[in-house]
Amino acid sequence: MYYAIHHVQLTCAPGTEDAQRAFFADVLGLTEVAKPASLAARGGCWFRGPGDAGTIEFHLGVVDGAEPQPKAHPGLVWGDITTLRALAERLEDAGHPVTWDGELHGVPMHLNGSPGAPLHEPGMHRFYTKDPNGNRLEFLAPME
Repeated sequence: MYYAIHHVQLTCAPGTEDAQRAFFADVLGLTEVAKPASLAARGGCWFRGPGDAGTIEFHLGVVDGAEPQPKAHPGLVWGDITTLRALAERLEDAGHPVTWDGELHGVPMHLNGSPGAPLHEPGMHRFYTKDPNGNRLEFLAPME
């Protein structure tokens, strides 16, 4: 049997799709994928990536009065520390501040959260940022 997360659903306010596209495609480097015709009329946009593997998928759904939650967020392993630092720089250059957090240094973690995944003893580097609608996102990379 195979289990995985297919996508993460985030909310966005009506009319903010272009700002979300700029963030998810231009800054994060994800590829926009067409929504099924039966769902396209609802607005929103979907993204997949990074790269050819397409291991992360975000669905941005339009909600009137959308308000971000203060703690709810996806935690995304984003390559190694070099890749993570480059992402943080792109985010900050695009006006999306990042907050680095050292609380996972020295905390052994499974790279995808499951007990069968490789255990990374030194812990993880991580930072938080927000998308244009204020949705909190956490990005992580294994410590050297």
